[in-house]
Amino acid sequence: MNSMNETPMSSRMSIGLFGKRNAGKSSLLNALTGQSIAVISNVAGTTTDPVYKTMEFLPIGPVVFIDTAGLDDSGELGMLRIEKTFEVLRKCHFAVVVADIETGITEFENDFIDQLIQRKIPCVCVFNKCDKRELTKEEIIELTKAVKIPIAFTSVYNGTGIKEVKKMIIDNANYEDVEPALVGDLIESGDMVVLVTPVDKSAPKGRLILPQQQTIRDIIEKDAIAMVTKEHELKRTLESLKKPPAIVITDSQAFLKVSADTPPEIPLTSFSILFARQKTDLAEMVRGIKRIESLSPGDKVLIVEGCTHHRQADDIGKVKIPRWIRQIAGGDIEFHWAAGAHYPKDISQYAVIVHCGGCMLNRREMQYRVRKARENGVYITNYGMLIAYVQGILSRALDPFPAAKLALEENDLA
Repeated sequence: MNSMNETPMSSRMSIGLFGKRNAGKSSLLNALTGQSIAVISNVAGTTTDPVYKTMEFLPIGPVVFIDTAGLDDSGELGMLRIEKTFEVLRKCHFAVVVADIETGITEFENDFIDQLIQRKIPCVCVFNKCDKRELTKEEIIELTKAVKIPIAFTSVYNGTGIKEVKKMIIDNANYEDVEPALVGDLIESGDMVVLVTPVDKSAPKGRLILPQQQTIRDIIEKDAIAMVTKEHELKRTLESLKKPPAIVITDSQAFLKVSADTPPEIPLTSFSILFARQKTDLAEMVRGIKRIESLSPGDKVLIVEGCTHHRQADDIGKVKIPRWIRQIAGGDIEFHWAAGAHYPKDISQYAVIVHCGGCMLNRREMQYRVRKARENGVYITNYGMLIAYVQGILSRALDPFPAAKLALEENDLA
């Protein structure tokens, strides 16, 4: 469970450790974090699933280190592990390539480093297990020339080089590669923001859901004021205020009632639309809505959620969205689903992808998903966009975002 005092995983800088089996990735992770997080062994392939460790890594701030399975894994299960490793790579802001000093740099590591450079992921190469072999000055010079990225030498066994690796991460990290504000750029210090948070059977008992938590944090960090209410109390809440709030933000499923109770002069949007804007391109999501109108019988629609949860009887992804799409498009539409870190390799078969707000995914991962859709000629939209459109209030929900509103008007969806 995320508390209000924790930075969510999706907002942390992700630092992945990659390399062959038994290169020492797990022992390096333990050394960098100062804890025994990952199981280590001399047996190749000990790490089978990604291992995550969150921590404060100053001066960067909140980060998550991710240990991965060996990129040279083999067999049917090995291929699945490698696939999970590349899922991690999609979300990484920084990569540490770990090589065994006894093996040195091989074509395998160089090919992977080329991929990192091509993806514009800042990275360093760490030669581990240096207690087993003492390098000459000439060998160090040759390795420096052979590797295209900064290198370091470590021995987890005797603790050498760990501080140098930390410094290299700090020196080479892209501090600007972080997620933009959710709502901070729409408000000023001292503004009041009203958040409408329905409490129904799908809400986690005793706490707000993550999008609500993160939005409150963003408001507070702007030195603004967050007022939280349920949808049935909104009208009375607004009437009690001496001056109108800067914006009302609602759970998408309460859009219709909230829109009816919020005076037209008060800006209104949803948590889902805010997250779509933070993590990707709202205008792209608008174009996806238009494609839903022109679906034909037999077309396939992929519904994607960035997390996994226990489905309710009237689940939004499994039940409500398919129902709405059939109402818009008519005909016999075929629906498929994906959840969590899994994102299908072949998405070319789909006419439209309808994605959740992505609060559990970082910006890099969401941008990857949108880019893959674009490359395959597949339209993509967002839960909040679809709900607002179905309820006839998409134009109003996009009023705070001029570029997306323009795309809406150009596509004649207003």
